[in-house]
Amino acid sequence: MPSICINDALTDDELRSILSKLENDKDRDIFGLVCKRWLLLQSTERKKLAARAGPHMLQKMAARFSRLIELDMSQSISRSFFPGVTDSDIAVIADGLRCLTVLNLQHCKDSHDGFTAQNREIKTKFCQIGNTVDFTFSLDSEALTSTRNIKVPIWCQSLIWCYSALCCIFSISDKGMMSIGGGLSSLQSLNVSYCKKLTDKGLSAVAEGCQDLQVLHLDGCKFVTDKVLKALSKNCPNLQELGLQGCTRVTDCGLADLVSGCRWIHFLDINKCSNVGDIGISNVSEACSSSLKTLKLLDCFRVGDGSILSLARFCKNLETLIIGGCRDISDESIKSLATSCGSSLKNLRMDWCLNISNSSLSRVLAECRNLEALDIRCCEEVTDAAFHGLGTMGTEMRLKVLKISNCQKITVTGIGMLLDKCNSLEYLDVRSCPYITKSGCDEAGLQFPDCCRVNYTGSLNEPDVLL
Repeated sequence: MPSICINDALTDDELRSILSKLENDKDRDIFGLVCKRWLLLQSTERKKLAARAGPHMLQKMAARFSRLIELDMSQSISRSFFPGVTDSDIAVIADGLRCLTVLNLQHCKDSHDGFTAQNREIKTKFCQIGNTVDFTFSLDSEALTSTRNIKVPIWCQSLIWCYSALCCIFSISDKGMMSIGGGLSSLQSLNVSYCKKLTDKGLSAVAEGCQDLQVLHLDGCKFVTDKVLKALSKNCPNLQELGLQGCTRVTDCGLADLVSGCRWIHFLDINKCSNVGDIGISNVSEACSSSLKTLKLLDCFRVGDGSILSLARFCKNLETLIIGGCRDISDESIKSLATSCGSSLKNLRMDWCLNISNSSLSRVLAECRNLEALDIRCCEEVTDAAFHGLGTMGTEMRLKVLKISNCQKITVTGIGMLLDKCNSLEYLDVRSCPYITKSGCDEAGLQFPDCCRVNYTGSLNEPDVLL
């Protein structure tokens, strides 16, 4: 019987069908090692990729991975590469990877990020009078404003400023965002957090060109204003997740504009947006009443009881609420929230809410049966009395994380009452609680769950759920 080559017997579609049944990434990579034809098929079928590359390599990647739908070019805060991601790179991506639906550019360098890391080593060459001189020097965070701390020859100091100017060129700007808006019409998720040069102009172009956008993270983009929110409202009706942490130019008016067109938002992060208050939050809670599940309002000092009462009235599906540092919030609004969202609320952070006392906390513990994480750090009015009602509960609590550091009126007695009804606790923070010590807990015979870490004085890694 004559031998038959598998490549002669199977079509491309049949090989793709075989490839699709390989669930293990290693097996899929081995598939591409059979021959060039199989490698090409394996490359074109690849859906996700994390890369560090310049324009030339990105062009090759675009040709090879033509059906890529998810690209991650994000950088670490502490480690990055020079020159980082540039507008030229974005142009190549927008032109060559038209099928992209997810693009992550988080922490890609802004104008000075090449120097911000402490003791970053820079090795380069400088030509003087026909000679090439190799030298290595370190820059600290002050190097941008002064060269006197850098021990290099005077004739080299101008090179530092030249390097700084190059960093201004090699970074993502509005030009890159316009490329995305013009080329990636299928984009559904974009993360440009901490790309600090971006302004309304570029991000509005993204909103206008990527009208299927569902997820957008702009954390740390300090030039973002209400204009971007208006553009999103007008063009992106399917937006579900929006991160605006630290965008201090966003106001109540911008949030009102946003939810007039984007009514399906389930995740909204406006931590540290200091110009947002009760009016804006009330508009969000009413417009997105059925969809809103996560709302982050850390250090939004203008937010008060009006916001919480509006959430209690409209948002019955709320799962995560962060109101740490919102010092005008009082017991009455928290009690309303606990009653209205008792079956849905899982994560509640209200550290430094100084008006919170036993009456609201006991209501939260009694009504929110699905609560998994609770943060009441520095709520100085809370005492053991907040836990008294736990004895009448017929079911076990599901609480996994409890942070009560600097609640100086809570004692070992209160912790004992909690443990009687909570066997699922995984992390307990009792730092700066003078009446809760390891020796005190041992003397009282408290039995913590085997998986529970108790932070008495140290610095344990805390679960991310409320960070």
